[in-house]
Amino acid sequence: MASDARMTAHGATLTSTSTRHDPWLDQYAERTRGLSSSAVRALFAVASRPEVVSLAGGMPFVSALPMDAIAETTARLIRERGHVALQYGSGQGDPALREQILEVLAPVGVESHPDDIIVTAGSQMALDLVVRVFCDPGDVVLVEAPTYITALSVFSSYQCEVVHVPMDELGLNPDALREAIARVRAEGKKLKLVYSIPSFQNPGGVTQTPERRQEILDIVSTNGVLLLEDDPYGLLSFDGSVPRAIRADDSQAVIYLGTFSKTIAAGLRVGWAVAPHGVREKLVLANETAMLCPSNLTQMMITDYLATSPWLDQVKVFRELYRERRDALIDSLENHMPPGTSWTVPTGGFYSWVDLPPGVDSTAMLPRAVAARVAYVPGTGFFADGQGRHSLRLSYCYPEPDRIAEGVRRLADVVHAELDMLDLFGPAIEASQKTAAIAPASDMA
Repeated sequence: MASDARMTAHGATLTSTSTRHDPWLDQYAERTRGLSSSAVRALFAVASRPEVVSLAGGMPFVSALPMDAIAETTARLIRERGHVALQYGSGQGDPALREQILEVLAPVGVESHPDDIIVTAGSQMALDLVVRVFCDPGDVVLVEAPTYITALSVFSSYQCEVVHVPMDELGLNPDALREAIARVRAEGKKLKLVYSIPSFQNPGGVTQTPERRQEILDIVSTNGVLLLEDDPYGLLSFDGSVPRAIRADDSQAVIYLGTFSKTIAAGLRVGWAVAPHGVREKLVLANETAMLCPSNLTQMMITDYLATSPWLDQVKVFRELYRERRDALIDSLENHMPPGTSWTVPTGGFYSWVDLPPGVDSTAMLPRAVAARVAYVPGTGFFADGQGRHSLRLSYCYPEPDRIAEGVRRLADVVHAELDMLDLFGPAIEASQKTAAIAPASDMA
């Protein structure tokens, strides 16, 4: 067998052979063990084909934006202030944008100071910074069951122990949260964060009531645990009644994460964190370490958009568009899915969570669904512990309503076929089809 040995700058010996794909494998940091993929991910390359109806990706419908107005604003920005827009900026973010973020936060009730806002490359980066600042390997993070798939990737990459807390139809269950906090501390572990998406949760589609939010706030405050409130969908309520953020009632126990990805454009990659003063300082330093400064160009594009466009009217356009798609999804589920299937009916946001009839495995079923030209995200991706095999997430934000209806019809045919197989061969077929939990690509988040 051919081999090649050489020394690294630190004196380690690297040996590459014809059978080793990555000669640097032994040199990676321990924390990269939390960065994993799945063979099932390859199916999403097929799912991106135009003949496949994708109910998987959480991509906002940016075609509804006033593209001509944005193009003109951007051209004017480059012409008149390009020397600033194309230069380095502040590690905390543009002061004018931080002022405007306070206006964006007004509907959810958050009052703060521009100095308490950190602008990041999307709220995903804000989440990463918070975990980097607070969590050592082995620290515990409590999360909803199920929860945002890429948050799990962040927690894993920093070697956190993720403990799921059950939800009900109103979101995070307070009794279960109390029990989880007590259990973790009784085991002598360090509990650092509670992570929650209170409004139009991804992937569950459920929303916490005001009473539920207050109870959760009381629990974390009493127990001295920091609440990380992720609110990308808060303004996208289908009836226009925007839920009040938990951060609005406590500025010390809650870090609030927000983004322009869902209300303007995901491709601009601009999000933020609103944090207590001391935490803010640490996050700014971490932000500067990670990327020096967020993009001046995209920040100034958003600043000009907010200053010159009726942005709340555009949010209303998105609300109505997503409500129409939600209705198409729910109507189609009611018309086509077999008995024993249940789903959430979201009042905002992008997603519905579907529980399949007993015995139907969403991960094992995915290749057959893609072969039938429909895609979804299996439920296992939204858990750190293997739960969710009999559930899946459907996204209605991107396809046109008629495509959603056709996608659900195809999906229902696949589920019916799975049930026929179970009737023919019995539940043992499920055990023979165990596959790795899926980790979808970023556009599936």
